[in-house]
Amino acid sequence: MASAEKPSVFTIPAHRAFADALAAGLIAQHGKDQMGLARGIILVPTNRAARSISEAFVRRAETGLLLPRLVPVGDLELGEKLGSALDPIGADADIPPAIPPMERQMILACLVQDVRAAAGRPVDAGEAMRLGMALAQTLDQLLVERLGPEKLKDLNISVDLSEHWHRSLELLNILLDRWPRELALRGLVDAAERRNRLLSHIAARWRNEPPPGFVVAAGIATPAPAVAELLYRVARMERGAVVLPDLDLHMTAEEWDSIGPFDADPVSGFRKRPIETHPQFALKLLLDRMGIHRDEVAMWRWGGGHDARAVRSRNISNALLPPRLTIKWRDLETAERNLAGVRALEVATPADEAQAIAIALREALETPGKTAALVTPDRALATRVSAHLKRWGVEADDSAGRPLSELPPGTLLIAIAEAAAERFAPVPLLALLKHPLVNAGEGRLPWLEQVRRLDLALRGPRPAAGIEGIGQHIQKAKVQNATLLAWWNDVSSILAPLERAFSASSALPIQLAALREAAGTLSGERVWAGHQGHQAASTFAEMEAAAEEGPRETDPRALLFLLQQILSATAVRPPQGGHPRIAILGLLEARLQQADLMILGGLNEGTWPALPAPDPWLAPRIRQELGLPGLERRIGLSAHDLANALGAPQVLITRARRDASAPAIASRFWLRLKAMAGQQWREAAEYRDLALAIDQPEGHFPATQPAPCPPSAIRPREIAVTDVDRLKADPYSFYARKMLGLAALDPVDAEPSAAWRGTAVHDILEKWAQEDGWDPAKLHARAMDMLAAADAHPLMRALWQPRLMKAVEWIARQVTENLAQGRRPLLAEKWGRLKIADVNLSGKADRIDLLPDGTLAIVDYKTGKPPSGKQVAAGFSMQLGLLGLIAEQGEFDGLESGRIASAFEYWSMGRDTKSDGFGYCQSPVDPKGSYGKVVTGEFTQQAARHFIDAVEKWLTGNVPFTAKLHPEIPTYGDYDQLMRLEEWYGRGSQGRGA
Repeated sequence: MASAEKPSVFTIPAHRAFADALAAGLIAQHGKDQMGLARGIILVPTNRAARSISEAFVRRAETGLLLPRLVPVGDLELGEKLGSALDPIGADADIPPAIPPMERQMILACLVQDVRAAAGRPVDAGEAMRLGMALAQTLDQLLVERLGPEKLKDLNISVDLSEHWHRSLELLNILLDRWPRELALRGLVDAAERRNRLLSHIAARWRNEPPPGFVVAAGIATPAPAVAELLYRVARMERGAVVLPDLDLHMTAEEWDSIGPFDADPVSGFRKRPIETHPQFALKLLLDRMGIHRDEVAMWRWGGGHDARAVRSRNISNALLPPRLTIKWRDLETAERNLAGVRALEVATPADEAQAIAIALREALETPGKTAALVTPDRALATRVSAHLKRWGVEADDSAGRPLSELPPGTLLIAIAEAAAERFAPVPLLALLKHPLVNAGEGRLPWLEQVRRLDLALRGPRPAAGIEGIGQHIQKAKVQNATLLAWWNDVSSILAPLERAFSASSALPIQLAALREAAGTLSGERVWAGHQGHQAASTFAEMEAAAEEGPRETDPRALLFLLQQILSATAVRPPQGGHPRIAILGLLEARLQQADLMILGGLNEGTWPALPAPDPWLAPRIRQELGLPGLERRIGLSAHDLANALGAPQVLITRARRDASAPAIASRFWLRLKAMAGQQWREAAEYRDLALAIDQPEGHFPATQPAPCPPSAIRPREIAVTDVDRLKADPYSFYARKMLGLAALDPVDAEPSAAWRGTAVHDILEKWAQEDGWDPAKLHARAMDMLAAADAHPLMRALWQPRLMKAVEWIARQVTENLAQGRRPLLAEKWGRLKIADVNLSGKADRIDLLPDGTLAIVDYKTGKPPSGKQVAAGFSMQLGLLGLIAEQGEFDGLESGRIASAFEYWSMGRDTKSDGFGYCQSPVDPKGSYGKVVTGEFTQQAARHFIDAVEKWLTGNVPFTAKLHPEIPTYGDYDQLMRLEEWYGRGSQGRGA
């Protein structure tokens, strides 16, 4: 097959199905001997590639077939996998075992924490884990490229580095000095170093003692030196061959040489940067390290059986030319730019994209035997497509897997850690208790019933911190009952050990143990069940085993971040058993695979290709000087993945014009294909149309303005003065509140709203009146006590306190001045009731003062802007007038009848625009009716007339409760959704009744 002079290197172009073409060729060469294939070895890049090639052999086998040994070159047990090819057994026994990944990660995080602390820049455990993970990647890259720490120390580019990179480089040198000692103490090596030694050992062994059967390295495109060394040896073995995936043989010498890498200038030493974003760069670098010229690479003679036309490979090559050579597109013939079989689909949103892709996959199933695959790096898109396919009973899980942090076991662990870190604040506590794994099974419904009761009890501002604070809040809550309290006591007994562990110790092992126990108890051990649970159990067990080596002084919030980092880096792949002709693949899983229809989804910048992840340890200049891969090399790899997938017989490329939050930019690959194709660009608009039509209703029938009209006999006969405006301006809201019994709920863990602030202020002034006897000197202290005890966010108190204190000081001064002038308060926060027009009217007066002339002043406190005089004159905001009417009839406790209300005042605690201070007095009436206001002496009677008119219409009459009857009057929008406001408001009479 090969010799030292003539290496055996082949390529399978993109338009051929790699795995099927490889299987066809090997069967043709070695299948005649029954044991010919069985004696062979195929080196592949990944386990997934091994499975794809194995399936290709099965498809090609007409009878029974003994398969060759398929060995991933990245396997840490490569020696065992090769077996007899490395006899005698134990030939690689002198290579130390690799350090377990979790133990390595914990030690690195601890080292980072120690080194940063010694440098005077300490970090918590979560940040140490993040930096430790980045450090692990940097170490792996150095090891893969066989670059020792001494080369980093020998660099002399200090004048070109900022202070930040200086510090990072100093810390990195310290870490690289300490890390080998840590490994030596344990008798272990890094996984990348063990892989290097194994590959070198195999290459050296096969130089003198090659295996008895054939050896083929298939589909390997990584240019790592150790891999290149092995492929160098395989290519020159007598029965060896290297088969590269999609090496571009169509590029001219000029085009090939333009992508680099380049030698340094012999005079200046300047080295031109290579085009690492080109899809052929990694293969070119691999060939250079193998000592192979591109002209020595031959085309693999066999096809895959369902290949695209050969011209497709040339067209892909043209589309992905180096940037400065794309000028050649102008001179391309139609055949050289025609992407026959490739169509594009551009839609508005990711939701439309997922729906359209699902429809295209479903259509493929209509053709017997046809296969289809979605390839995308966007896991959210893959999840959506998988969900859409279930509409037709098609199971196609994302084979790239999902992060454990997004799956139920991971989200439960994170929810427990977050609840403990937040000291069981309402939002994380309820998220934990409502988690689908918590108390799953037969007891789930009773459990959720109690959780909903707790949810209602925790509405409003946050209670005191901790489990005890929640219990005290339940006892004082309006929905408090014995059942809820007893249930919470049981829950507390489960969460209490977790709270104690997190508050009493910052040791990571203790915290993880408490977290494990809580997760198991809350879920009935279901958190560890199933394939997702097994992965969670394995990951968590590794964390606990390595925790002693991990970061020190782990506070709860840092533990939460640490846990998120680890679980996010753990992928959980679905078990086998999906639809046999439909696949959803990530870029790595899609390598060496080809279906009849390949759908390439998510072609937007930042997705395909993804943005390069920054390296916090090595500056780009340092990476370049060291010879490490540039951060943008991943773009070149994703370009090669795209080129491979574009070789399928039928291809659909898709993108959405916007993502979840903003407009999206089309991928550079999309733009290249479109620019090169020109008028040959073909769109698959039918899938977009189907995606928009599949859930489109037959007609659109918006609701009309609701106006329920219940019988007069069942309408309320009691009303508060504060509800009169609601009744007149928005009768439907009054109906929903008083007749349907619907009330808006406060948010959980809410910041103090305007209503809450108003209630708090009224409570201060009520206690000031009842307990302090209107003593102005005590009002300030009373307000401070309220703020100190308020269950509000500290920032909220800090922002509101200055305004509140200024306002209460103004109130104290006003009361002092009033007392000096003979005006004295009579009562405060008292209820009054009056029967009028067969309806019981009730109201609570904030304050009623006795004026020197024996008449009454009705005072209403406002935390914001009071109603205007024009609004009152229009018949709204009659609260003061109605309270005056009740007072004149003597219907307030402690107030005799016969007194006339002659003053009506709003005491606002808002900003006074005249004095630029806080607190001012405003009256909605005027003795002479000036400025369009109501005459003071007529106010109570006018309020009575308006009230009776409203009562006779909506309470004792049969007028419908029309929604938003007077939309110009400001009201709360609590019932806008119930009345389906957006469907009819501004539409005239369109629509139909609700």
